[in-house]
Amino acid sequence: MKGDGKAGDLAVIFSFKKNKFIGVGLYDPDSPIRIRVLHQGSPVQINTDFFRARTQDAKKGRRALLATDTNGYRLLHGENDGFPGLVTDVYAGVAVIKVYSPVWFPFLQELIPVIVGAAEAQTAVLRLSRNVEKPAQAVGYTDGQVVFGTLDKEDVIFREHGLQFVANVIKGHKTGFFLDHRDNRRRVGELSDGQEVLDVFSYAGGFSVHALGGGATRVISLDISAPALAMARRNVALNFGEEDTRHEVLAEDAFVALERLRAEGQSFGIVIVDPPSFAKREKEVPGALEAYRRVNRLAIPLVAPGGILLAASCSARVPAETFFGEVEKVLRASGRTFTLLARTFHDVDHPIGFPEGAYLKSGYYRLG
Repeated sequence: MKGDGKAGDLAVIFSFKKNKFIGVGLYDPDSPIRIRVLHQGSPVQINTDFFRARTQDAKKGRRALLATDTNGYRLLHGENDGFPGLVTDVYAGVAVIKVYSPVWFPFLQELIPVIVGAAEAQTAVLRLSRNVEKPAQAVGYTDGQVVFGTLDKEDVIFREHGLQFVANVIKGHKTGFFLDHRDNRRRVGELSDGQEVLDVFSYAGGFSVHALGGGATRVISLDISAPALAMARRNVALNFGEEDTRHEVLAEDAFVALERLRAEGQSFGIVIVDPPSFAKREKEVPGALEAYRRVNRLAIPLVAPGGILLAASCSARVPAETFFGEVEKVLRASGRTFTLLARTFHDVDHPIGFPEGAYLKSGYYRLG
């Protein structure tokens, strides 16, 4: 790139030795990733038609999911759909555009109608990561801004395989909900008939709701966050009413609670261990592996004979084989027999276009 550039300038990657075009991207001067690559191979015009074609291609990849009773999904999954530094989630006709890099601000005016059209949305909301809030304000954008249509309530109710959930699209974490575990939640629902279920790090109760929908006789949502558990209660009430006594909440540190539940002699047909990312930086990986070992070591005694442990990780810096290897070491050390039922990864609306994008992994183990 010749000369100085500003965020969002087109940067052409060219081999002078081979006299060959390599690719084109958006210049990001304040990021370790200086060029957010949009296209590689033959030359192409970066314009509204380019973005529209990319968005329509992404929508096609979601067709099977949208044929189910589901209207909450990820339309654009960042780099994996050709939009590095930008994601879009759709909740019942409300498109939530989350920007992680200032390279997108020069293009938002043309992108918003493209996204709205593909999503068939009535409303679009802009969400900003912390690192882009200041540059956004400089060009007239703010976090939670309604950039298309109107929004009557910031809490939007959407459906996931026939069950209802709330996404706060203005103040909620990320875009308002975590959609990537959708297929695992569906699986848990299918396994839960007649079971007692412990949902560790439950957050807003996604697994808990599906377990109850699948016929669980008792579900405990365990999370250290009282506001998250309030949302879990609300999601349960949306589907099963305020008086459903099958659902309990525990506002407690997961490590402490697991030890206490074991001391009380409790056991469950399904135990779900889905912690937040333990390794956001490379130097945190050793500590993350120890945390995964510890939490699953505490969870295993709570799984009833013949029951299922679902061990999950969303730490991108911990590879899947490493994670599964650590969980299975802990299982072997417990002295219990176990059978691997399945290893699962991202749902279809979270495609993986490069190895580092594969952050989500889950293992289902039946314990003897």
